[in-house]
Amino acid sequence: MNEQLFNVSANPHVRDKASTQSIMLDVILALLPATLFGFWNFGVKAIINTVICILTCVISEYAWQHFMHKKVTINDLSAVLTGLLLAMNLPPEVPFWLPVIGGVFAIIVVKQLFGGLGQNFMNPALGARCFLLISFAGIMTDFSYNGFGSSFDAATSATPLAALKAGEAVNLKAMFLGTTAGTIGETSALLLLLGGIYLIARKVISWRIPVCYIVVLGLFVLLFGGHGFDMTYLAEQLCGGGLMLGAFFMATDYVTSPITPKGQIVFGILLGILTGIFRLFGGSAEGVSYAIIFCNLLVPLIEKFTTPTAFGKGGKK
Repeated sequence: MNEQLFNVSANPHVRDKASTQSIMLDVILALLPATLFGFWNFGVKAIINTVICILTCVISEYAWQHFMHKKVTINDLSAVLTGLLLAMNLPPEVPFWLPVIGGVFAIIVVKQLFGGLGQNFMNPALGARCFLLISFAGIMTDFSYNGFGSSFDAATSATPLAALKAGEAVNLKAMFLGTTAGTIGETSALLLLLGGIYLIARKVISWRIPVCYIVVLGLFVLLFGGHGFDMTYLAEQLCGGGLMLGAFFMATDYVTSPITPKGQIVFGILLGILTGIFRLFGGSAEGVSYAIIFCNLLVPLIEKFTTPTAFGKGGKK
C-alpha cells in the first residue's frame, strides 16, 4: 500500500538540467553566425572591438567580485555574453577606448552595483549602449567604414533605416542578407532570425516576446507609417536597424523581462508600440534600445497584474 502514500520532499519540485552557463552558451552560439558575418562585413577592427568588449566585461566582473570579496562568477559566461552583445551594438569604426568604457559601465554600473546577475533592472549591454549614445553621440552614430574589401558601399555613413526615414531608396535584399552599413551585429536580419529560431527550438527563450514585438511593430508601421499597406516598406522596417537583434537576444533577457506568459505578451506589445513611436515620430531612425530599456522598467508593474492567482486563493466563494 506504500504506493498510495504521498511523498513529501523539499523544494524545488520542478527541476531542469539547464544552468546559467548552458543558457548563456546557447545564446552565444545563436549569435555566432551574425557575429562572424559582422567580422566578414566590417573587417579586422570589428574583431578587435569585439574582443575588447568581451575582455573588458570579464575583467570588470572578476575585479569587482574579487575586491568586494564576493564569489567570482565569470565562469557562468554572462559577462562574456554581455560583452558580445555590447560589441554587436557598436559601429565597427569606434575607437578602441570606447568599448572599454562601455564594458565597464555595463558590468559595474548596470549589473554589479545592483547586486549582480539576477538583480539588474535593465539589460547591461543595452544600458551601456544608451550611455555611449548619450555621451559620444557623434562616434556612436558614425557608420562609415574605412576598411578594404567591404561588401557594401563604404562611401556612405547612413544606415538603411536612416535612409528610409529620409525618404531615400534602400536595398531590401542587402538589408535581409546584411551587406549594409550598421552596427557590427545588427545588419543581417536573416542570420539573427535563424539564431532566434534556434533559441526558441532549444526552449531557451519563449516565442511570445519576439513574435508579439515584431508583429505589433509591423501593424504599427502599416497603420501609421504613411505608406499605406506597402509590404516592401514593411519588410524594410522589419529588416532594418536593431529589431531582430533586440527582439530575439535582448528583449528576452531572463532578468529584465516578465516571467509570466501574459506578461511576456504585454511586454512584446509595448515594445512594438514604443519602437514604432520612436522610429516614425522621433528624431532618430532607430528606437529599439530605448524601447527595451523603458519596458525593462515596467516589468515589475507588468508582473504585478499578470501573475496568476495561487490555487485556492482569492476565488469566489
